[in-house]
Amino acid sequence: MDMQNIETQLEELKAQVEAVSKKTAENKLAMVVFSGDLDKVLAAFVIATGAVAMGMEVVMFFTFWGTPVLRDKKKKVGGKDMMGTMFGAMLPKGTGDVKLSNMNMGGMGTAMMKSLMKKKNVASLEEMLALAEELAVKIYVCEMSMDLMGFSRDEFIDYNDLGFAGVATFLAEAQNAKVQLFI
Repeated sequence: MDMQNIETQLEELKAQVEAVSKKTAENKLAMVVFSGDLDKVLAAFVIATGAVAMGMEVVMFFTFWGTPVLRDKKKKVGGKDMMGTMFGAMLPKGTGDVKLSNMNMGGMGTAMMKSLMKKKNVASLEEMLALAEELAVKIYVCEMSMDLMGFSRDEFIDYNDLGFAGVATFLAEAQNAKVQLFI
């Protein structure tokens, strides 16, 4: 075998190793948060912060009904069209307004669950969001959902690693994640 063949085979081998390493799953959790229900969003943050505690990188993509959870109750945004104004009024604004998916009972179930969580020293959704920020959980808000519901970037919470993105950005993040969830 001459030196040229060996070099060619070596280059082919390098390319194959590089291709395999690109397909290797990263120690990452990529999560779509579709629901805006208290119990489901709380579960998403429990899983996200638990994954960080286990050494994983975490990316959350809030879309459709999950999007309003990240709106800031204190921020007022004007200049909306009729549909944007209606969505803004009908949907929860922030973590404090979300309701249980089951047994809400006109808000009584949600109040009972929050009271029980406090008695049992279970972190609230607000506390879980703050912990996620402290642990550097990356959050993306779906731009398409924002556009459909008439939300603007100005009405979302202040959060260190909050970004606005489309599905392609999330899929690029999720592509090699070891764990992918839809909540």
